[in-house]
Amino acid sequence: MPTKILWADDEIELLKPHVLFLREKGFEVTTVNNGSDAADLAAESSFDIIFLDENMPGLSGLEALGLIKSAKPSVPVIMITKSEEETIMEDAIGSKISDYLIKPVNPNQILLSIKKNLDNRKLINERTTSKYQQAFRDIGMALNDRLDVEDWKDVYRKLVFWELELESGSDGVMEEILTMQKTDANAYFSKYLSENYIDWLNGNSDDAPLMSHNVFKEKILPEIKDQPLYLIVIDNLRYDQWRVIAPALDEHYHIAEEDIYFSILPTATQYARNAFFSGLMPSEIQKIHPKLWKNDDEEGGKNMHEEELLNAQLKRAGKDFKVSYNKITRLDAGKKLADNISNLANNDLNVIVYNFVDMLSHARTDMEVIKELADNDSAFRSLTQSWFEHSPLKDILENVAASGGKVMITTDHGTVQVTDPIKVVGDRNTSTNLRYKQGKNLNYDPKEVFAVTKPEDAFLPKSNVSTSYIFAKEKQYYVYPNNYNHFMNFYKNTFQHGGISLEEVLIPIATLKAK
Repeated sequence: MPTKILWADDEIELLKPHVLFLREKGFEVTTVNNGSDAADLAAESSFDIIFLDENMPGLSGLEALGLIKSAKPSVPVIMITKSEEETIMEDAIGSKISDYLIKPVNPNQILLSIKKNLDNRKLINERTTSKYQQAFRDIGMALNDRLDVEDWKDVYRKLVFWELELESGSDGVMEEILTMQKTDANAYFSKYLSENYIDWLNGNSDDAPLMSHNVFKEKILPEIKDQPLYLIVIDNLRYDQWRVIAPALDEHYHIAEEDIYFSILPTATQYARNAFFSGLMPSEIQKIHPKLWKNDDEEGGKNMHEEELLNAQLKRAGKDFKVSYNKITRLDAGKKLADNISNLANNDLNVIVYNFVDMLSHARTDMEVIKELADNDSAFRSLTQSWFEHSPLKDILENVAASGGKVMITTDHGTVQVTDPIKVVGDRNTSTNLRYKQGKNLNYDPKEVFAVTKPEDAFLPKSNVSTSYIFAKEKQYYVYPNNYNHFMNFYKNTFQHGGISLEEVLIPIATLKAK
């Protein structure tokens, strides 16, 4: 079907050559010579694009624009004006015009504006596809090299960048290719981490990354200077989720620094977040602070003592800071903190742990409605973005910006959508996590897991002398042989954490400064 154009101008008779030019190009053009007719026709008929003269007698172009947008808000409107006055442009742009042209206009300007506004998505899609095809080759070549820590961070940044680019406009084919490439990358990364993890922790490698237990000392302490630092820890926030919520902060902050660090194993809150706040590995926490650590098989909350662990770390570092600690797990608590954020302005460090994303991933496992809303990575990102833009956390950050405070945003680990079940056998005391298992006499296929048979090598606690750990790789998840089919189907495509994948291990940390 031909593109339908409505053109309103009180001097439309003088524009006949332009109208004929468009009709010869195959466009269907309807003309009117006043704003009232333009508004009426726009409401009654379907047009693909509207050209609107700003200066018409009677109902002005801006007044007609308001009526048109009220009736057909999604139709692109191009304002044509003789004036370059700033106030007119501001009014037009504020009323959501798609473009504006200054008289006199020529036919090629009109044609370009049509293409820009109607063919824009198609042109962007074609350009995006072409660019990813080149990136696909570059990433593929990189995966076949011997990558170091910084290389892996760069590869993951590129994969996330193209995920976000392609989901905003593609025919789906390139997205499928990217998914396969990401699967390959996860296979290579799991092998890389499995081969190097123990050496990193024991000082046997010059290529050890920044990890959970040394992030506070290396990244956060140096930022506590002459103004309050607000440390926001959003539980279970993946790097791609950070990239989709970051634009919502553009109005109030600029990103001074953005980096990726490596979560320790298991990539689970009990281990990674306690390591983050304590500055210690799990077995060191158990040894130095035995009353503040609980093993998987012990009753009680596993992250009840983060504030004490943080204070102990600061004391070891010789830092006498004035510190506040708030953990937000409910909407009303978030709203209360947002309303009272000014009370924290005299502290050196304000820690805010926000648990919504982790709760969202667990709810997705248990609730059918959340499963439907977050069916895949793209939907999970979208749900996270929507939550953030309407959350008390955004209000908190806006209030901090108003006071000129400095902010750091990070997390403890990520999460991955699991698809591949693996059978594992253990006794009744074996941990229940789907991405890692801790226990004795674990029975598994050694080719399918990263096994740590000596927990002390990975600085992990031992419940007894024969305790070992196994970690799922890529998109695998552990299922017991008993009632295997039921649990395989129940957990398939859910978001889990605790194992080894780019999504779980490579996680964001960003420093924001108020504008």
